[in-house]
Amino acid sequence: MSLSVGMVAGEPSGDLLASRVIAGLRQRDAGLSCQGIGGPAMQDAGFQAWHPMHALTVFGYVDALKRLPGLLRTYGDVKRRWLAQPPSVFVGVDAPDFNLKLELQLRQAGIPTVHFVGPSIWAWRYERINKIRAAVSHMLVLFPFEEELYRKEGIPVTYVGHPLADAIALQPDRQAARQRLGLDDNARVLAILPGSRSSEIRILAPRFLQAAQQLQRRDPRLVCIVPMVNAQRRQEFEAVLAQYPVPGLRCLTADDLPAAAGQPVAWSALEASDAVLVASGTATLETALFKRPMVISYYLSPWMRRIMAWKSGQQRPYLPWVGLPNVLLRDFAVPELLQDDATPDKLAEATWVALTDEAHAARIETRFTALHRDLTRDTARLAAQAIVEVAHGAA
Repeated sequence: MSLSVGMVAGEPSGDLLASRVIAGLRQRDAGLSCQGIGGPAMQDAGFQAWHPMHALTVFGYVDALKRLPGLLRTYGDVKRRWLAQPPSVFVGVDAPDFNLKLELQLRQAGIPTVHFVGPSIWAWRYERINKIRAAVSHMLVLFPFEEELYRKEGIPVTYVGHPLADAIALQPDRQAARQRLGLDDNARVLAILPGSRSSEIRILAPRFLQAAQQLQRRDPRLVCIVPMVNAQRRQEFEAVLAQYPVPGLRCLTADDLPAAAGQPVAWSALEASDAVLVASGTATLETALFKRPMVISYYLSPWMRRIMAWKSGQQRPYLPWVGLPNVLLRDFAVPELLQDDATPDKLAEATWVALTDEAHAARIETRFTALHRDLTRDTARLAAQAIVEVAHGAA
């Protein structure tokens, strides 16, 4: 009998990860049915979306409170459907606040649950391990150090590598990417990634654009490219750009790159760039896999910081690093300018070094190449194998 898989992913990064898992499952089971909450990449892989992934996309606790009624309706709908007609297995992809609660309810009803992408308990709120132990039949983790952590806590776990490491070439082709984007081979190119959420664009884009203005004063020929996850985010970004204009800046969505169909527009921007100014998150890992020097930045409002400190019981993460490349390398390999350090002046200065210091770029390329190899596994196959085993074990 073919598998029926329930799945929930709530952000573009989760959509991409989940689409590759679905492809791996479909290789094992051509009759697979997969439905729940997801995005366009999942749908391209044959996923039936009961709700779009943006139904879950929130930024922190304040945004979640504002959208609580809609989130509760979505949660109640998918829970009722799966309890009424149980899938062979449920796979929650990231989105821990939503998925762990749902996984607990489904597991208590006898449905095996897999959680893909471990919450960052190694940085914030380690006590969530108890909720994970109760809610999750099996963890699939992206990073090697996480496997030991969950095994020590008695939670079944499989390290599957990071699917982005499989999907992104070990040796990027800057020239080909520039041809796709119509950029001069000899141009100095800065990719700017201010985040995929509305709140991130509102808070970070003004800082990033003011830094870009300073950089263009140093080098008037500097080309800035800004990939956007969809037309709505592009519209929001361009409203900020109107306040902080950067001559010649190109804002890109997938519609601008028909030749790169099936590939996130951000990848072409990263591959074409000399350096990257990027919001902390999955995009920092993508930047590392493209072997580009970067400056990582983030800013939380004082109110949001107070809420996070209250919720977590911590004033700061357990680790000294925030950006994923630095966490994985256990070193400040690239600069992190956070909170009060995330000023246009400091961002511009650090980004200028990333753009112009050839020795630094060479060191970064060497370290990120080694990191890429460490993260490369046949993720889709390993994840699919673990999911099938959990489903059959329960059966």
